[in-house]
Amino acid sequence: MISAWEFHVYIMVFPSASRAYNRGMARLSYKEQIQRIREDAIVEAVNRLLATKGYDAMTVDEVAAEAGVAKASLYKHFSSKEELAGAAMVRALDRALAFVDGLREKPETRAIDQLKAVARWAMSSLLAGEMPSLPSRDSSLTSSLQGNDDYTDRLLNLSNKLSIWVTQAQTRGELNPELPAEMVLYTLFARACDPVVSMLKDSGQYTDAQILDWVTTSTFDGLGLKRVP
Repeated sequence: MISAWEFHVYIMVFPSASRAYNRGMARLSYKEQIQRIREDAIVEAVNRLLATKGYDAMTVDEVAAEAGVAKASLYKHFSSKEELAGAAMVRALDRALAFVDGLREKPETRAIDQLKAVARWAMSSLLAGEMPSLPSRDSSLTSSLQGNDDYTDRLLNLSNKLSIWVTQAQTRGELNPELPAEMVLYTLFARACDPVVSMLKDSGQYTDAQILDWVTTSTFDGLGLKRVP
Protein backbone atom coordinates (compact mmCIF):
# COMPACT_ATOMS: atom_id res chain seq x y z
CA MET A 1 0.00 0.00 0.00
CA ILE A 2 2.92 2.38 0.69
CA SER A 3 5.75 3.17 -1.65
CA ALA A 4 9.42 2.83 -0.70
CA TRP A 5 9.59 6.59 -0.06
CA GLU A 6 6.43 6.56 2.06
CA PHE A 7 7.75 3.62 4.05
CA HIS A 8 10.99 5.53 4.69
CA VAL A 9 8.98 8.48 6.03
CA TYR A 10 6.81 6.11 8.07
CA ILE A 11 9.73 4.48 9.84
CA MET A 12 11.29 7.89 10.52
CA VAL A 13 8.09 9.12 12.16
CA PHE A 14 7.20 5.84 13.86
CA PRO A 15 10.52 4.11 14.69
CA SER A 16 8.77 1.64 17.00
CA ALA A 17 6.68 0.46 14.04
CA SER A 18 9.87 0.07 12.02
CA ARG A 19 11.46 -2.08 14.70
CA ALA A 20 8.32 -4.22 14.93
CA TYR A 21 8.24 -4.64 11.14
CA ASN A 22 11.92 -5.60 11.03
CA ARG A 23 11.51 -8.06 13.89
CA GLY A 24 8.57 -9.64 12.09
CA MET A 25 10.54 -9.96 8.85
CA ALA A 26 13.55 -11.39 10.68
CA ARG A 27 11.42 -14.26 11.96
CA LEU A 28 10.41 -15.22 8.42
CA SER A 29 12.34 -17.51 6.11
CA TYR A 30 13.78 -16.05 2.91
CA LYS A 31 10.90 -17.53 0.92
CA GLU A 32 8.36 -16.06 3.32
CA GLN A 33 10.04 -12.66 3.16
CA ILE A 34 9.81 -12.67 -0.64
CA GLN A 35 6.15 -13.62 -0.36
CA ARG A 36 5.52 -10.78 2.10
CA ILE A 37 7.24 -8.26 -0.18
CA ARG A 38 5.19 -9.45 -3.15
CA GLU A 39 1.97 -9.20 -1.17
CA ASP A 40 2.91 -5.69 -0.06
CA ALA A 41 3.49 -4.70 -3.69
CA ILE A 42 0.09 -6.08 -4.66
CA VAL A 43 -1.69 -4.27 -1.82
CA GLU A 44 0.13 -1.05 -2.73
CA ALA A 45 -1.13 -1.42 -6.31
CA VAL A 46 -4.68 -2.03 -5.05
CA ASN A 47 -4.50 1.08 -2.92
CA ARG A 48 -3.41 3.25 -5.86
CA LEU A 49 -6.24 1.91 -8.03
CA LEU A 50 -8.83 2.31 -5.28
CA ALA A 51 -7.69 5.89 -4.76
CA THR A 52 -7.85 6.78 -8.47
CA LYS A 53 -10.64 4.57 -9.84
CA GLY A 54 -12.65 3.26 -6.91
CA TYR A 55 -13.64 -0.31 -6.15
CA ASP A 56 -16.34 -0.81 -8.76
CA ALA A 57 -14.13 0.26 -11.67
CA MET A 58 -11.02 -1.61 -10.51
CA THR A 59 -10.30 -4.99 -12.10
CA VAL A 60 -8.04 -7.85 -11.02
CA ASP A 61 -6.23 -7.61 -14.37
CA GLU A 62 -5.38 -3.97 -13.62
CA VAL A 63 -4.09 -4.89 -10.17
CA ALA A 64 -1.80 -7.57 -11.62
CA ALA A 65 -0.47 -5.16 -14.25
CA GLU A 66 0.02 -2.36 -11.72
CA ALA A 67 1.85 -4.68 -9.32
CA GLY A 68 3.95 -6.23 -12.10
CA VAL A 69 2.89 -9.81 -11.35
CA ALA A 70 1.10 -12.46 -13.37
CA LYS A 71 -2.60 -12.81 -12.66
CA ALA A 72 -2.09 -16.46 -11.70
CA SER A 73 0.58 -15.41 -9.21
CA LEU A 74 -1.72 -12.78 -7.76
CA TYR A 75 -4.41 -15.39 -7.09
CA LYS A 76 -1.89 -17.37 -5.03
CA HIS A 77 -1.96 -14.51 -2.52
CA PHE A 78 -5.51 -13.16 -2.82
CA SER A 79 -8.48 -15.23 -3.93
CA SER A 80 -10.82 -12.44 -5.07
CA LYS A 81 -11.25 -8.77 -5.83
CA GLU A 82 -13.02 -8.37 -2.49
CA GLU A 83 -10.05 -9.86 -0.65
CA LEU A 84 -7.67 -7.54 -2.48
CA ALA A 85 -9.68 -4.46 -1.55
CA GLY A 86 -10.12 -5.72 2.00
CA ALA A 87 -6.34 -6.00 2.40
CA ALA A 88 -5.95 -2.39 1.22
CA MET A 89 -8.64 -1.17 3.61
CA VAL A 90 -6.95 -3.00 6.50
CA ARG A 91 -3.64 -1.38 5.58
CA ALA A 92 -5.30 2.04 5.49
CA LEU A 93 -6.66 1.48 9.00
CA ASP A 94 -3.20 0.41 10.16
CA ARG A 95 -1.82 3.71 8.92
CA ALA A 96 -4.61 5.63 10.65
CA LEU A 97 -4.04 3.77 13.92
CA ALA A 98 -0.30 4.44 13.75
CA PHE A 99 -0.98 8.16 13.28
CA VAL A 100 -3.48 8.26 16.14
CA ASP A 101 -1.13 6.35 18.44
CA GLY A 102 1.54 8.92 17.65
CA LEU A 103 -0.83 11.69 18.72
CA ARG A 104 -1.69 9.82 21.91
CA GLU A 105 1.94 10.13 22.97
CA LYS A 106 1.21 13.85 23.54
CA PRO A 107 -1.56 13.76 26.19
CA GLU A 108 -1.07 17.45 26.94
CA THR A 109 -2.61 18.36 23.54
CA ARG A 110 -6.27 19.41 23.67
CA ALA A 111 -8.74 16.79 22.48
CA ILE A 112 -10.17 19.15 19.84
CA ASP A 113 -6.69 19.70 18.40
CA GLN A 114 -6.11 15.94 18.26
CA LEU A 115 -9.33 15.52 16.30
CA LYS A 116 -8.37 18.34 13.94
CA ALA A 117 -5.00 16.68 13.37
CA VAL A 118 -6.73 13.41 12.47
CA ALA A 119 -9.05 15.19 10.03
CA ARG A 120 -6.12 16.98 8.38
CA TRP A 121 -4.14 13.73 8.13
CA ALA A 122 -7.06 11.98 6.44
CA MET A 123 -7.50 14.83 3.97
CA SER A 124 -3.75 15.04 3.32
CA SER A 125 -3.76 11.33 2.48
CA LEU A 126 -6.70 11.92 0.15
CA LEU A 127 -4.93 14.82 -1.58
CA ALA A 128 -1.80 12.69 -2.02
CA GLY A 129 -3.80 9.85 -3.61
CA GLU A 130 -2.98 7.52 -0.72
CA MET A 131 -6.49 7.00 0.63
CA PRO A 132 -8.56 4.18 -0.90
CA SER A 133 -12.09 5.16 -1.86
CA LEU A 134 -14.59 3.92 0.68
CA PRO A 135 -17.11 1.38 -0.64
CA SER A 136 -20.69 2.41 -1.32
CA ARG A 137 -23.37 0.91 0.90
CA ASP A 138 -24.66 -1.37 -1.86
CA SER A 139 -21.21 -2.57 -2.92
CA SER A 140 -20.33 -6.26 -2.65
CA LEU A 141 -17.20 -5.11 -0.82
CA THR A 142 -19.33 -3.79 2.05
CA SER A 143 -20.69 -7.20 2.96
CA SER A 144 -17.23 -8.72 2.48
CA LEU A 145 -15.68 -6.22 4.89
CA GLN A 146 -18.36 -6.91 7.48
CA GLY A 147 -17.08 -10.48 7.60
CA ASN A 148 -13.42 -9.44 7.66
CA ASP A 149 -12.28 -9.68 11.29
CA ASP A 150 -8.99 -7.86 10.60
CA TYR A 151 -10.95 -4.93 9.19
CA THR A 152 -13.72 -4.79 11.80
CA ASP A 153 -11.28 -5.15 14.72
CA ARG A 154 -9.15 -2.25 13.49
CA LEU A 155 -12.17 -0.09 12.71
CA LEU A 156 -13.56 -0.67 16.22
CA ASN A 157 -10.15 0.09 17.74
CA LEU A 158 -9.85 3.34 15.79
CA SER A 159 -13.43 4.34 16.61
CA ASN A 160 -12.88 3.75 20.32
CA LYS A 161 -9.71 5.86 20.38
CA LEU A 162 -11.33 8.75 18.52
CA SER A 163 -14.47 8.52 20.66
CA ILE A 164 -12.40 9.24 23.77
CA TRP A 165 -11.28 12.56 22.26
CA VAL A 166 -14.81 13.34 21.07
CA THR A 167 -16.19 12.84 24.60
CA GLN A 168 -13.39 14.92 26.13
CA ALA A 169 -13.91 17.75 23.63
CA GLN A 170 -17.65 17.80 24.27
CA THR A 171 -17.18 17.72 28.04
CA ARG A 172 -14.77 20.67 27.86
CA GLY A 173 -17.06 22.70 25.61
CA GLU A 174 -14.77 22.41 22.59
CA LEU A 175 -17.43 20.56 20.58
CA ASN A 176 -21.20 20.93 20.65
CA PRO A 177 -22.33 18.54 23.43
CA GLU A 178 -25.80 18.29 21.91
CA LEU A 179 -24.46 16.43 18.87
CA PRO A 180 -24.42 12.61 19.15
CA ALA A 181 -20.83 11.41 19.50
CA GLU A 182 -21.56 8.93 16.73
CA MET A 183 -22.35 11.76 14.32
CA VAL A 184 -19.08 13.52 15.15
CA LEU A 185 -17.22 10.27 14.56
CA TYR A 186 -18.88 9.71 11.17
CA THR A 187 -18.07 13.31 10.21
CA LEU A 188 -14.39 12.65 10.89
CA PHE A 189 -14.41 9.41 8.88
CA ALA A 190 -16.10 11.25 6.00
CA ARG A 191 -13.07 13.53 5.61
CA ALA A 192 -11.16 10.52 4.24
CA CYS A 193 -13.39 10.53 1.14
CA ASP A 194 -14.63 14.13 1.11
CA PRO A 195 -15.65 15.13 -2.45
CA VAL A 196 -15.13 18.79 -1.55
CA VAL A 197 -11.43 18.13 -1.02
CA SER A 198 -11.14 16.30 -4.33
CA MET A 199 -13.12 18.93 -6.28
CA LEU A 200 -11.03 21.80 -4.92
CA LYS A 201 -7.87 19.86 -5.75
CA ASP A 202 -9.04 19.07 -9.27
CA SER A 203 -9.87 22.72 -9.95
CA GLY A 204 -6.16 23.52 -9.81
CA GLN A 205 -6.89 26.92 -8.25
CA TYR A 206 -5.90 26.24 -4.66
CA THR A 207 -2.93 24.86 -2.77
CA ASP A 208 -3.19 21.78 -0.58
CA ALA A 209 -2.55 23.96 2.47
CA GLN A 210 -5.50 26.21 1.59
CA ILE A 211 -7.78 23.23 1.07
CA LEU A 212 -6.76 21.67 4.39
CA ASP A 213 -7.28 24.93 6.28
CA TRP A 214 -10.66 25.70 4.70
CA VAL A 215 -12.18 22.24 5.06
CA THR A 216 -10.85 21.84 8.60
CA THR A 217 -12.35 25.20 9.55
CA SER A 218 -15.73 24.42 7.99
CA THR A 219 -15.78 20.99 9.65
CA PHE A 220 -15.14 22.23 13.18
CA ASP A 221 -16.36 25.86 13.09
CA GLY A 222 -19.11 25.76 10.47
CA LEU A 223 -19.67 28.02 7.49
CA GLY A 224 -21.13 31.00 9.31
CA LEU A 225 -19.24 34.12 10.34
CA LYS A 226 -18.10 34.35 13.94
CA ARG A 227 -19.82 37.32 15.54
CA VAL A 228 -18.41 39.06 18.58
CA PRO A 229 -21.16 39.65 21.17
